[in-house]
Amino acid sequence: MTAGALQTLAFRCAELTAIVLFILGLVFLSSPATARLGNRLAAVGMIIALIAFLSLTQGVGWWAIAIGMVVGGMVGLISALRVKMTAMPQMVALFNGAGGAAALYISTIEYYSGQAPYPSLLIVSLVLSAIIGALSAGGSLIAFLKLQEVMSGRPITYKGQQIVNGVVALGIVALAIWTISTHGDVPAAAIDALLVGAFVLGVLFVLPIGGADMPVVISLLNSFTGVAVAITGFELGHELLIVAGTLVGASGTLLTILMGRAMNRPLTNVLFGAFGAAAGSETTAATGGPQNIRSASVDDVAVLLAYARNVMVVPGYGMAVAQAQHSVKALADQLEARGVSVKYAIHPVAGRMPGHMNVLLAEANVPYPALLDMDDVNPEFPTTDVALVIGANDVTNPAARNVRSSPIYGMPILDVDKAHNVIVLKRSMRSGFAGIENPLYELPNCSMLFGDAKASVDALTAAVKAQ
Repeated sequence: MTAGALQTLAFRCAELTAIVLFILGLVFLSSPATARLGNRLAAVGMIIALIAFLSLTQGVGWWAIAIGMVVGGMVGLISALRVKMTAMPQMVALFNGAGGAAALYISTIEYYSGQAPYPSLLIVSLVLSAIIGALSAGGSLIAFLKLQEVMSGRPITYKGQQIVNGVVALGIVALAIWTISTHGDVPAAAIDALLVGAFVLGVLFVLPIGGADMPVVISLLNSFTGVAVAITGFELGHELLIVAGTLVGASGTLLTILMGRAMNRPLTNVLFGAFGAAAGSETTAATGGPQNIRSASVDDVAVLLAYARNVMVVPGYGMAVAQAQHSVKALADQLEARGVSVKYAIHPVAGRMPGHMNVLLAEANVPYPALLDMDDVNPEFPTTDVALVIGANDVTNPAARNVRSSPIYGMPILDVDKAHNVIVLKRSMRSGFAGIENPLYELPNCSMLFGDAKASVDALTAAVKAQ
């Protein structure tokens, strides 16, 4: 066997190994107990794929790719170490946008480095990859700006918005058909208009989507990027890119569907419903007027917790903002030392990205069996002595069950209002990310403990210890 044949065989074996590791990584990521292993397996698969591809490159191209790998790896490593968990959703959005932009860039380079007419498969791949990549990049940028609160998280709408979006989309379709039908033999201005239009559509696509739906949007844009990468694999003739992109696209699509079901809302409603745009009017409908709330002291709540049989912790974005996950674990340890059973109720869309609460609590070494999904935990609330809600506003809102005028009506929620006692930790009475008031706070079994979540939990831990 010649040296060239051996090199090709080694490359194919490396590709197959990487593909298997990617698939195993996804399988293990499906459970919190094995998620870290899944992440490591996928990372090893990516390293093998990069090294294998690098081995086929010669001359100047070798150094360019090696430098890109080092710079990209350093950016990823520094980001992972420095970015706080509260900012993880926007980092995911930004990195996802970078993936879409990479697919756009490759397609553009491939087009301008060739000569029309292009083969049918190639021109279709170039056009689709560029459009989807640009759309994902533009949408991810807006998702990042909303999550980072550089711009308002509320839906941004204007009169005739759907018409504008439709016109831009039709323009993109027309330019795509023209480019494909002529096998790429179109003026450069047409290609530029196609790419700019797709990017603008991505921006317009995310603008009217409210912050409460951002986990679904991130998941959907992630699937877009995966599809764009898979199509790029056809352009370059690399099976590994096709498989990796398909895995990302398929998993992102499935996650989007599951999250839509968790909110009992069709994807069309998420994308075109402008959820939260009329928050002001819905507030009155949800609460029936000014709220009558009860405020509790740290000592009162500590006594309630210390002498409870079981406590259900309900984490939300407020816990993430305060970085209170380690304090929550310390409180749970203190309660468990007194014989109190402590579990955690996790809503599928709590936080600002899929699995946000699971990641935070795993970071604090909370036992995986204690993390209960919504369907498993809801039957336990009627026998729960204390439900400790930490910043989870929208996913505990009983208006979803009984207020037809509420925009979240019909959305499955955590039934914390059915617990014997509900303690809500909040900084203030401001509404949650969805911009909707929560009538839970007016119920007779609910009390508010105001203050920074971490400081409040630390004070509760000290007070429980003193009992």
